[in-house]
Amino acid sequence: MRAIQVREFGGPDMLVAVDLPAPVAGPGQVVVGLAAADVIYLDTLLRRGWGGEFFPRTPPYVPGTGGAGTVLSTGEGVDPAWIGRRVVATLDTGYAEQVVAGLDQIVELPGGLGFQQAAAVLHDGATAIMLARLGRFEKGEWVLVTAAAGGAGSTLVQLARDAGARVVAAALGGRKLALARELGAEHTVDYGEEGWQRRGRDLTGGAGLVYDGAGGALGQAAFEAAADGGRFVTYGTADGGFADIDPREAERRGVSVVNALASGPPDPADMRAWLTEALDLAARGSLRPAIGATFPLERARDAHVSLEERRTVGKSLLLM
Repeated sequence: MRAIQVREFGGPDMLVAVDLPAPVAGPGQVVVGLAAADVIYLDTLLRRGWGGEFFPRTPPYVPGTGGAGTVLSTGEGVDPAWIGRRVVATLDTGYAEQVVAGLDQIVELPGGLGFQQAAAVLHDGATAIMLARLGRFEKGEWVLVTAAAGGAGSTLVQLARDAGARVVAAALGGRKLALARELGAEHTVDYGEEGWQRRGRDLTGGAGLVYDGAGGALGQAAFEAAADGGRFVTYGTADGGFADIDPREAERRGVSVVNALASGPPDPADMRAWLTEALDLAARGSLRPAIGATFPLERARDAHVSLEERRTVGKSLLLM
């Protein structure tokens, strides 16, 4: 089968297409033939060698976080009735035509939901549900979402809107801001412009809830837009690190700061529940996955470059 491997830690050129033996399902496992694989910014960081303490990888490895497709075969102890079912698989791999998954790693797709839509909510949809739980939207309050045109950010914009909150979306460039407005943002700010965080604070009088999907210096700037007594939820590492918020300043202003990923990946059972909820919302049309870029499997390098250069608007997928 065809797959993409990270040959060694480094730049996008470390992503190479290879032929690997087709996987075989072991006890309690299934083989899934993927139609679409999720691509997230974290993949680019891990490719560079970042985050090994939380997401250990040893080159050569097949990157990814799973995808959507059809069960091709089952292993010992698995009901053969699974064969032919449409599923999403949450894994620590995915850039391949076929993957092996345990039954606890797959969720059957709701009727009518396509493979691309399912792959688009696989990671970012579940993450956004988790973040919504942490932030606790309040009806009528202002919510500032950074990286608002990304997979998780665009989902948060929709979840906040549907909860009755008022959304200010922060992103880089007109195309991304246009998408955020289309998804329900009441105001937008371009963080390519100096003082964008002050504009965000002026628009809201201070946001009661801020989601930092950027990390680094952008995350620190976003903290300035939070209202005194508000909540600040950070999960982004686009600059290769989380936002470094001064705990003394947060205490002085009464801002509750939560790093959603400080303890590493969430519990798999929780992620499965959040994923199931996100898939159901997408199937009902309540959540629209914003798929901005699709690439053939062999062009995984281009997908990474587009993400790293901030050219991707919405979700990025690999198609098999």
